Amino acid sequence: MIGLKNMLRAACLVAGVGALTACTSVYRNHGYVPPQEDLSQLAVGVDSRATVDDVIGAPSAAGLLSDGDYYYVRSRIRHFGMKRPEVVERKVLAISFDGSDTIANIETFSLRDGNVVPLTRRVTDSSVAGKGFLKQMMDNFGNIDPSQLF
Repeated sequence: MIGLKNMLRAACLVAGVGALTACTSVYRNHGYVPPQEDLSQLAVGVDSRATVDDVIGAPSAAGLLSDGDYYYVRSRIRHFGMKRPEVVERKVLAISFDGSDTIANIETFSLRDGNVVPLTRRVTDSSVAGKGFLKQMMDNFGNIDPSQLF
């Protein structure tokens, strides 16, 4: 009987520890933003795109054109249980260039600087929206042409 009691206690302990660890936040980091000491090596109006590539590396995201600006993005996302993941920190470093590929500006943005952009979903209205299955079936009875059955 003592062995069964100890096994029950161990099972309860394992279940309790499992329940506690399920309620902890898990953080994931995505992307890369160069540290400030690397950025201090770059001078606006002096250094070129090639210098940026050598000092901090080319980013994974650039402007739409082949000679576009550079964007370095880092995000920290919190996952908590069954909740939707939440972005808790985001940093964007934007390096813009002028026509001669010289650095024109270096800017840093955070999640506080961003604007919420509402996304809209454009969906074509369906003629069956708001109609149940039986209502749809009954509406189709009037559309049957008996001459097509034979």
